[in-house]
Amino acid sequence: MNTTALIMAGGRGERFWPRSRRNLPKQFLSLTDDGKTMIQLTVERILPLVRMEDIYIATNKNYRDLVRAQLPELPEENILCEPVGRNTAPCIGLGAVHIAKKYEDALMLVLPSDHLIKFNNMFLNALREACQVAEQGDNLVTLGITPAYPETGYGYIKFNPHASLGSAYAVERFVEKPTLEVAKEYLETEEYLWNSGMFIWKLSSIWKNMEKYMPEACDRLRAIQAAVGTDEEETVLEREFAAMPSISIDYGIMEKAGHIYTIPGTFGWDDVGSWLAVERIKKTNEDGNVVSGNVITVDTQNCIIQGKNKLIASVGLRDLIIVDTEDAILICEKHKAGEIRKVTENLKICNRDEYL
Repeated sequence: MNTTALIMAGGRGERFWPRSRRNLPKQFLSLTDDGKTMIQLTVERILPLVRMEDIYIATNKNYRDLVRAQLPELPEENILCEPVGRNTAPCIGLGAVHIAKKYEDALMLVLPSDHLIKFNNMFLNALREACQVAEQGDNLVTLGITPAYPETGYGYIKFNPHASLGSAYAVERFVEKPTLEVAKEYLETEEYLWNSGMFIWKLSSIWKNMEKYMPEACDRLRAIQAAVGTDEEETVLEREFAAMPSISIDYGIMEKAGHIYTIPGTFGWDDVGSWLAVERIKKTNEDGNVVSGNVITVDTQNCIIQGKNKLIASVGLRDLIIVDTEDAILICEKHKAGEIRKVTENLKICNRDEYL
């Protein structure tokens, strides 16, 4: 069975402001020392499993040229541009529609474009195992992440350690972001995984579940499928996609469906959700700082300082995030990193779109 991949690349990465902007969001930035962007790394790591011509990128229509520039070997028809944002379920449905135009049935990997993986071979082995499980019956498979600490910013997957299929465990339920106390309880049971948002299934399997649990969206996806390759494709896409409900694949399908399995992953996954991820991605110096650009630090500890050509000099600072770009400077306490999104919200309210 052919293996295909849908990489979701439509997000704006607002918690990475001011480097992540509307015209250059996080997935198109390089955050690692190799100079490769996040979407380039995502594609590169799956090439041992998926041919380039079988990789599809779902993105905002404003990012078509960015995808084309950063992935020049990708067939242009594999860049799927959503006319409006409708969350992950319609996005995945759109990818399934285009893959189904090429293959009667196929394995489909669904991956975010803005995650980093430290151990690529271990990640590929987990994907191979997931594909084996997904080929059986109508199984839907997700990669879970073995928790390293009680994280409150992720959803969790509760699995049954006594019901397995190879290295995959039957999923009992999906759980929303917990409180710290609940997250600690999850960690102690050793029966919960972080929900990575990575899925593996056959086209036929996900389509059956969409027909059952999202019938209205399914009808609209059929209309889009019928129009692919015709003069009406763009018109039909804009009309039908905009009319679909904005719903995640977790709410729309995974929390309702049966035959769901998860494979615990320990391959060095990071969702790069905020500037704090830089400390996990890059090495800190002897003072616990992560610095890049033209930076001098004096009596400065545990800070993230990201600059370019302009000199940044810090004296006597602790636990701060400082990011300098051509038109904006961010200064934030590290424990407030999750609130950086509020800056962009205020900019929208004040109609200061030039900084978004």
